[in-house]
Parts: sequence; C-alpha cells; structure tokens
Amino acid sequence: MRMVFAGTPAFAARALAALLASGHEIALALTQPERPAGRGLKPASGAVQALAEQHGIPTYRPASLRTPEAQERIGAARPEVLVVAAYGLILPQAALDIAPRGALNIHASLLPRWRGAAPIQRAILAGDRDSGITIMRMDAGLDTGPILMQRSLAVAADDDAQTLHERLAELGATLIVAALEALAKGLARAQPQPQEGATYASKISKHETVLDWSRAAPELERAIRAFRPAPGARTTLRGEPLKIWSARIAAGQGAPGTVLEAGPAALRIACGERALEVLELQRAGGRRLAVGEFLRGLAVRAGERFGAAR
Repeated sequence: MRMVFAGTPAFAARALAALLASGHEIALALTQPERPAGRGLKPASGAVQALAEQHGIPTYRPASLRTPEAQERIGAARPEVLVVAAYGLILPQAALDIAPRGALNIHASLLPRWRGAAPIQRAILAGDRDSGITIMRMDAGLDTGPILMQRSLAVAADDDAQTLHERLAELGATLIVAALEALAKGLARAQPQPQEGATYASKISKHETVLDWSRAAPELERAIRAFRPAPGARTTLRGEPLKIWSARIAAGQGAPGTVLEAGPAALRIACGERALEVLELQRAGGRRLAVGEFLRGLAVRAGERFGAAR
C-alpha cells in the first residue's frame, strides 16, 4: 500500500522498518526538524530520518502541518493511507483528509487509558499491570479516534521506560502491519473508544522527577523506573544534586528521607511508608555507580537526610 509515514524517534522507526519489510511503498516520510542534542547541543535528526535516508525515501521536516505548503507536499505523494507513530506534531483535519483510506496512529497504550504524550511513563508511575498498543483511525481529537486493533502485554515488575518502550515498539510494528493487511482486504472495522476509563498522559515535567520522600516506597520505586533511562529521578544530599537510577522496596521506618543504613555496600532510606534500598546512583557530573562504589567515594552516615532536588 502506498503511504506517507509520519514519525520521529526509535519507536516510530521500528514500525517504519516493519512496513518496509512487508513490502509497503513509503512515498514520503514526515519527521520533526532537527533538534539540539548531546553536550555540544549539535542539531541531530531522529531515527526515522536516518532510516528513511538509508532506504532512499524522500523526507520532509515541516515545523507545522497546518500550512497549505505542508498539506500540498503530502498530497503530492498521492498516499492511500497515512501512518503516524510518535510524530510529535498535530495533524489538522485537512491533513487527515488527504489519504482516501484515512490516517492510522500507533499509540503505546490501551486506549482510552493514557491518551497523550507520555503513556509509557504514566503506566509505570501508576503501577498498571498491563499496557499495550492501539491502532486507531485518527480524528481531530487527542487520541480519541475509533480503534481498529488493540493488543495488550503485561508490565513486568522490573520494567523501566526503556524496556517497556522496546517491547511496545515491537508490538506496534507487528500490529500496524496486521491492521494494514486487514484494511487492504476490507476486513478492518473501527470501533468507537469506550466512554469510561479515559485518562490523559501528560508530558513528564521536570518537577515530577524530584523524589518526594514523604511518598510511599512503592510509588518512589516506580518513579525511578519510569524516569529511567531519561531524565532520571532526582534528589539531593548535603545540598548536592544526585540521581537515583535503581532501588528496591525495603523494610524500615523513620522521618522521610532519613538514611537508615549506610555502607559498606548498602544504602537504605526511609520513605513515607517503608523504605528504599538504593542500588545505583550518580553525582552531578559523574557517572552512574553501583551503591558500593558510590559509598567508597562519598561517605554517607546513618541519620543524614536526603532532600528535594533544586
């Protein structure tokens, strides 16, 4: 099937690779403009841009799809269908109407739960037992379109944003190929999303990454996993900013943020309920260290207090 594909990061690139392997014709790839990245803040393109270039697929990186120029560029590709995955720009109704078979979106949640920008992190933060992929027919709302296909997978107790992302990306790639096959055969039947259970997965803000030690240990443990590998869960010790990358729930009680046990290879911190045993952490400008190595470089004493990050 001839299509225009819209996506930017690795999640979308996995789907694009599957579509190419399945023999679909990608007439044009839409991806976001280059963004500064890395310590040097040099402009960097996304994974979709790189994959499209490898396969000789024309690419277009508009700042908006609301302009007549952008819509004309999509129309000139003569797509039968638009496929969208983690694109990052809003598709106005005029763009959605270009392809006769409509626009299909690969969304990393079981809609209507977790509509919006950060469904993977929100699922982990909330302690959801299941996540999944929804293939929906896009409308003008925010992830409100009717569902063509949906598959679930279990969220593992040790899943972080990266591991869950990888499994969902693989599932999304498989499911979009199946959905397009059903569409081509006239077997696809879109069902309206349920009215009940809708939640919104807002983008992760910087203040959310600060560990509030007055919260229960299970909540903080989930936050650490949800913010790994980026942007990291933040705290301070003696006024110095730290990131905690790995921890597990432990027994103990005390004033929230108080060090209950320290060294030589153990660091246990009191939470609002129970405690966290920290396994991996990082000082500002340093590298991620296992707790034993960290404590050899910075002596921590029982009774000290971890606090909010600046």
